[in-house]
Amino acid sequence: MEGRVALVTGAAGGIGEAVVRELAGRGAVVAALDRDGERLGERTGKLVAEGLAVTAFPTDVTDSGEVEETVARIEDGLGPVDMLVNAAGVLRLGEVVSYDDADWRTTFDVNVHGVFHVSRAVVGRMVTRSRGAVVTVASNAAATPRADMAAYAASKAAAAMFTKSLGLEVARFGVRCNVVAPGSTDTPMLRSMWSDESGARRTLAGDPEKYRVGIPLGRIALPADVATAVAFLLSDAAEQITLHALTVDGGASLGA
Repeated sequence: MEGRVALVTGAAGGIGEAVVRELAGRGAVVAALDRDGERLGERTGKLVAEGLAVTAFPTDVTDSGEVEETVARIEDGLGPVDMLVNAAGVLRLGEVVSYDDADWRTTFDVNVHGVFHVSRAVVGRMVTRSRGAVVTVASNAAATPRADMAAYAASKAAAAMFTKSLGLEVARFGVRCNVVAPGSTDTPMLRSMWSDESGARRTLAGDPEKYRVGIPLGRIALPADVATAVAFLLSDAAEQITLHALTVDGGASLGA
């Protein structure tokens, strides 16, 4: 990945930040996008201090015009984008019968529309160069129903199928599109679902009342576990892999 340009959304979050570090550590020049400019600046500043080639681009992925402007600036300043990682995402819990309209719109604006906006802007340019690789960070909830997570699961299913369909359209141009589907990962998003210190234990054990099995491997993933899976699918080692979903959940979805 030495010298290749990578664009990563959600770069100030747990998995996104880990992906930025992983790719930059492999020699990539990383454009880090997040709508939280202050936190993004803090995260990228630390990486730059470590000697990694990371540049912050505060961007709201739900705004297609802003996305297009950012991608143009990245290509003008850093060079052609060779790798794209859609890692921006939000979680709004709640049962469907009482779910808030605003939470539904926000979930799809970020998790689906954001993936569309960024992928369209970046992949359109990749096609003209006949090269490129895309990974969308979805969720094991995209293939396994989860109580209180209908909006999140539906949005991640949409993002995953969008990415595979996009991959089918652009395969003839040598552009690969894959999905990484994490399960429970030690991030602020996961911790927001815990009400007390027993949260980690209950995540590992599962919750029969919610029809949720535990994690067979007996450990909660680290963001770095997801980041290495993303890096593999972006790398030349995966040059014959496209339209694939790689699940990283310790067996929690029982291979679904």
